[in-house]
Amino acid sequence: MSVLVNKDSKIIVQGFTGGEGTFHAGQMIEYGSNVVGGVTPGKGGQTHLDRPVFNTVEDAVKETGADVTIIFVPPAFAADAIMEAANAGIKVIITITEGIPVADMIRAKDYISAFDCRLIGPNCPGVITADEAKVGIMPGFIFKKGNIGIVSKSGTLTYEAADQVVKAGLGITTAIGIGGDPIIGTTTKEAVELLMADPDTHGIIMIGEIGGNLEAKAAAWIKENGTKPVVGFIAGETAPKGRTMGHAGAIVGGEDDTAEAKKRIMRECGIHVVDSPAEIGTKMAEVMGVNA
Repeated sequence: MSVLVNKDSKIIVQGFTGGEGTFHAGQMIEYGSNVVGGVTPGKGGQTHLDRPVFNTVEDAVKETGADVTIIFVPPAFAADAIMEAANAGIKVIITITEGIPVADMIRAKDYISAFDCRLIGPNCPGVITADEAKVGIMPGFIFKKGNIGIVSKSGTLTYEAADQVVKAGLGITTAIGIGGDPIIGTTTKEAVELLMADPDTHGIIMIGEIGGNLEAKAAAWIKENGTKPVVGFIAGETAPKGRTMGHAGAIVGGEDDTAEAKKRIMRECGIHVVDSPAEIGTKMAEVMGVNA
């Protein structure tokens, strides 16, 4: 089992023939992900990386049966690409693009709410189910198959956590990079819910940042509904008071935004909180009863 993506996912790449799309699609194919084609308006009918290119997502879905897309479209056009994917019937929309205007994302999120789809991102590293499918920009070699799920606002810390988990003798089911923008599709709580419901995921790592209240909401849900151990970390503890990280700076929620406040809330909700990313693997091994 896994969540969001697996070896059977049929993946397309929006912005397929651009520099970023080409590089990361190549890495995804090399990892073994089932990339069935890509979309670049005006280049339909061509072949790129030995995969067909389509003018629209609708054409790609019709010809390949694609159910997952990854978006490398420039910021000015990325919200339209998200809406196009939802309208074409894509179930999982993973948006890597950074710098999408907030007003555009508000419009796109409202639009796709009418469709049976899930948005990951934007401004995220993507999703990886170890040894099955990489739909993102993460270094795949770090992720070894196991039974620990990861939810993270930080791309870099997603990789760090996976590395620490593997070094501790464990492995990863699925890692979800939710992104750090003010308007994102899947929240920390929603990603935790997915992993909590996955029978092959036995423990969860939840990585947050100062700014916003996503971690507090997730922690409250875990307290009431959690059935698996959760190890948590909050980045940005040394930042000046009132400072937030990344694009999340557009959301300010008061005193509970600080790293200390978030860690306190998480501890009160039964989450095993660590003070350094280097402690994530050993703490997870400890709570899982594994000798690291």
